[in-house]
Amino acid sequence: MDEADLTVCRQAFAIQMLAKAGIRHDEALLDAFSQVPRERFLGPPPWKMRDWNRYMDVPSSDPVVLYQDALFALQAERHVNNGSPSLHARGLHRLKLREGETVCHIGAGSGYYTAIIARLVGRSGRVVAVEFDEDLARQAVRNLEDYENVEVIHGNGLEWPSKETDAIYVNFALHYPALPWIEKLSTGGRLLFPLGTPAMGAGGKLLGSTSQAGLFLFQRQDAGFSAQHLQPVSFVWGEGIAGDIATYAALEKAFRSGGLSRIYGLRWKAERTEDEWYSQKHWGLVASALH
Repeated sequence: MDEADLTVCRQAFAIQMLAKAGIRHDEALLDAFSQVPRERFLGPPPWKMRDWNRYMDVPSSDPVVLYQDALFALQAERHVNNGSPSLHARGLHRLKLREGETVCHIGAGSGYYTAIIARLVGRSGRVVAVEFDEDLARQAVRNLEDYENVEVIHGNGLEWPSKETDAIYVNFALHYPALPWIEKLSTGGRLLFPLGTPAMGAGGKLLGSTSQAGLFLFQRQDAGFSAQHLQPVSFVWGEGIAGDIATYAALEKAFRSGGLSRIYGLRWKAERTEDEWYSQKHWGLVASALH
């Protein structure tokens, strides 16, 4: 397929992904998905596509096969993928990124969604892409070399951003919000990340993905933080991150209890309140009372 045909394919792909995500009237996001070539960020064929149970070799070297709502392997042996485009479309739409903003993309992988973010904030904006895996970070540097508003960092995403930031987009799951994700948000700043618990095998071995997880949106207000559960998700678990079994069990219990739609606020470094969907010592998710 030549480039002209791929351009048409990307445009159709963008329309389909936004429609599947239930998004209306987001021309900037539609343009970003239409313009960024996914094949640039997945390496040369043969590609591996992930379904619910396994990876399958894609029996084609035509990039058109990549323009569907599917996961493609970045590192199949570690179950690290370029994730569902419709899920990321929904998340980026809810972040409401604007021209000129500063964004920290944590868990950037090989940079595909970083490139989409870079188009959303424009040349006057800035994107810091943080990737823990050294090989993926190198790929991201290479893939994003034409994006002058992007800086790729090989580092620990729990330590970023280092400066005040308008939006933070986290692409791995964790059982708590890392301190910089909250304290480096500007007033009006937004954080989107998968909060959850890890899947565990025999002897408590972490399996690299989530058992329970939800996509949460936080926003810093003049006083305090709002919080909203957007949808349940299945996500890669943050590499090298471990908690205690009791904490995982408490968060699992909260997910099983339901009531996610009642969550409206984040308690941060303050005394516990009476109405919390989930509580830890220094933070909690505040929910409205049942009616």
